[in-house]
Amino acid sequence: MFNIGQAAAFSGVSAKMIRYYEQIGLIPQAARSTAGYRTYSTQDAHSLRFIRRARDLGFPVEQIAELLTLWNDRDRASADVKAVALAHVAGLRTRIAELEAMAMTLEHLAAHCHGNDRPDCPIIADLAEQADAAATPGTVAPHRAPRFGTDGPVASRRRAAK
Repeated sequence: MFNIGQAAAFSGVSAKMIRYYEQIGLIPQAARSTAGYRTYSTQDAHSLRFIRRARDLGFPVEQIAELLTLWNDRDRASADVKAVALAHVAGLRTRIAELEAMAMTLEHLAAHCHGNDRPDCPIIADLAEQADAAATPGTVAPHRAPRFGTDGPVASRRRAAK
């Protein structure tokens, strides 16, 4: 039997996360000692290691629950496990593509930013333009000059600092 600290050390999962996994039902509620302390079996500790490895690979909690069920089912088909893994890979590839697109957008904006002491900045302008478009669903925000200049908030702060 393990107490929560020992289970955490064995599995690499923090005590806080162990309690959270219990709360959401990813692992069963721990048994309690006569003093009321949580106690974990060897199987519980191995399940926590399994969860830790799955989290390291980026699986979301829902898929980890599915994988735990499959792991505990000795009659499972490996095709079921493979399907969960490949679905996760597809999600990762989508996320990678989204992150690459974000990086390219930011690189493009940064390349067009003068990076000097003037307040106009295409990065800020893009963020403001996209925020305006998001505030009004179904419309495209018109392209306009940045609102920074001699009477904008940055200029006011600079004047006050001088």
